[in-house]
Amino acid sequence: MLGRSVGWLSQVERGRATPSITDLATIAAHFGVNISFFFRSANRRPEEQGIVLRAADRSPLGSSKSGLIEELLSPTLGGSFEMIKSTFAPRSSSGRVLAARHAEDGGTLISGRLSLQIGDLVVSLEPGDSFQFTGRAYSWRNDHDVAAVAIWVVSPPVY
Repeated sequence: MLGRSVGWLSQVERGRATPSITDLATIAAHFGVNISFFFRSANRRPEEQGIVLRAADRSPLGSSKSGLIEELLSPTLGGSFEMIKSTFAPRSSSGRVLAARHAEDGGTLISGRLSLQIGDLVVSLEPGDSFQFTGRAYSWRNDHDVAAVAIWVVSPPVY
């Protein structure tokens, strides 16, 4: 049903393989849950739930092999936006233009350098540069030998 082998799924279940975001979205859809289900943490104190997400409780998604590792920073997805830490591996790219979605994206580059193509516009970002766009197709590329790290904000949440 997932388009993956039983062996791969077994490795994911045992913590020996990391599913991509696409894999998680497919699994979530199969079980009728939101992808945010996979970001929950039993380690949070009840009074902190929905307010604080501890760094130790974040689960990275993706891999340097896929070119992108994302960590959900938002303590909850019940609000009007989500925050994501995106780490773009050296010499990696999205590989394709990501379709426009009904969301507003924005963020700031924390370290490294990253190229974004937003519609027909191509921009090179350096640490401290920020961006914001709504409902436009985009792609990314890291042509450098070091990882690029961005804090990405999306409204409404897509996870």
